[in-house]
Amino acid sequence: MRQEITQYAGEAYDIVKTAANDIGSRLPGSEGEKKFADFMQGKLEDIGVKPVREKFLVAPRASIGGIPYAGWIGIAGAALSFIPYFYPLVFFACLATWVWLVLCVFLYKPWFDPMFKQAPSQNVYGEVKKDENYDYTIILSAHLDTSWNWKHSAMLKGNPAPAFIKMGLGIVAFLYLTVMSLVMFILSCKYAWMPISDMASMSAGRLIDYQIMSGVLYDLQIANYVIMPLFVIPCCFFVTMWNDKDPRTASPGAMDNATGIGIAYAATRYFKENPDKLPEGCRIIDLNIGSEEAGLRGSIDFTRRHKNDGLLGGKPCYNINIDSIADHDYFSAIYGDVWQFTKFDRKLEDLLVESITDAGLPKAIRMQNPVGGCDSTPMAKAGIRTITFAAQNPTLTHYYHTFHDVAERFSPETVGLGLDVVLRLVDKIDALQAGSGSAPAKDEAPVQAQQAAQPASAPADDANTFAEAELEELLPEELPADDKK
Repeated sequence: MRQEITQYAGEAYDIVKTAANDIGSRLPGSEGEKKFADFMQGKLEDIGVKPVREKFLVAPRASIGGIPYAGWIGIAGAALSFIPYFYPLVFFACLATWVWLVLCVFLYKPWFDPMFKQAPSQNVYGEVKKDENYDYTIILSAHLDTSWNWKHSAMLKGNPAPAFIKMGLGIVAFLYLTVMSLVMFILSCKYAWMPISDMASMSAGRLIDYQIMSGVLYDLQIANYVIMPLFVIPCCFFVTMWNDKDPRTASPGAMDNATGIGIAYAATRYFKENPDKLPEGCRIIDLNIGSEEAGLRGSIDFTRRHKNDGLLGGKPCYNINIDSIADHDYFSAIYGDVWQFTKFDRKLEDLLVESITDAGLPKAIRMQNPVGGCDSTPMAKAGIRTITFAAQNPTLTHYYHTFHDVAERFSPETVGLGLDVVLRLVDKIDALQAGSGSAPAKDEAPVQAQQAAQPASAPADDANTFAEAELEELLPEELPADDKK
């Protein structure tokens, strides 16, 4: 980390401690999220940056926050399956749940949001520029909110296998309930509820077939009397435990993502107080995004509002999305979201990898986020050149989305290195914008010029990788914007 940014790195870590220790959990649409938004709004005002606050509605439990609902539906369906007449209801309830899980929990579609309780959330942003004659914009984005406590993850002790086994069993149990309720529904319609008059007119062959299938139906029902209480109900209960709705146990979000908020603000303050370091013709926007954990609703709302105006449209625009900078050995360039079918800007990916190695980190990981999504996805879908910067162990850990995500777990130095990387990347984007390609940070030779160069790591592809998520569908009608001077 460069000496000149030590003061700003310290402030970034102070923001992390304030968010995690003083404010605490900041679930989407919660009072905690609003308090952190108020705090960052005040921080922008303190350095003479006019903050803009834009409100929107979010359904916190319509996405990953509602996963336990699937477990409770499975338990209720298993109980109702003891009465054959309820098989149609059980099947259609399971089918509707699968549709919701795929569209809203995995793909982050907002189509079911009106069916869930909604709450106001907000984005807060401010800009730094030398004058009105800027040529391009760099948005430094991070999300304000935190996740519900993932109970299975919180109980991990270095091995993620138990959490995956429990959720895998839950998925298998719910799938069994869905298929079995459909089979029993069809067989019951065809055989169990056949009128006596129809049986009297059957041929001998059809009557034998009826007797055989009636026996199969009876055997399946007897089997369900054993399988439902001993397998389906307990395994569906694992699903209900995936996250805890109690805000007292929710993640305090030191790593995810007070680090991103702190680094974005520190970089903005650095350019505000050192205008000679701000690239010529560059406008910096510090964007504090709400409700990322509820299906990327904040970044969706922001791009929906501004993709055709002067904030995002017209002049070239770049986005550095900063998400979870805490694990020193995992500085990474995230170049896409698999579940959201998005790829981010490959040139920015290369520049971010260069910036990581320039800052003296031993390796730079390139990886695609295979689960969930991040706020770069709505930016990419709005036509913004974007990349996500992370420094987080990609395997499922005991501190990811749990109450163990505290500031004391990682060092201020790691956060400072994250700030260093972002500032270097800004300079490289300036060189890219000027048409001169990549360039080292201003006024300082790259660290690797003083050390033995170390190559970036090969792309990572860990099936257990977890990060966060989502898309650009329209949200329910947002609340009016509220500008604060």
